[in-house]
Amino acid sequence: MSMLKIGSEAPHFSLENQNGDLVDLSDFCGKKVLLWFVPRAFGKN
Repeated sequence: MSMLKIGSEAPHFSLENQNGDLVDLSDFCGKKVLLWFVPRAFGKN
């Protein structure tokens, strides 16, 4: 996958949140989203 350009739409994806619940990008359709990735070493195991 190539690098996204500023202002472009993000590709569809799902990730686990801090509680282990699956969150889908489409859950936030029409809203601004900030993704904050924390290295596993600093997160809970």
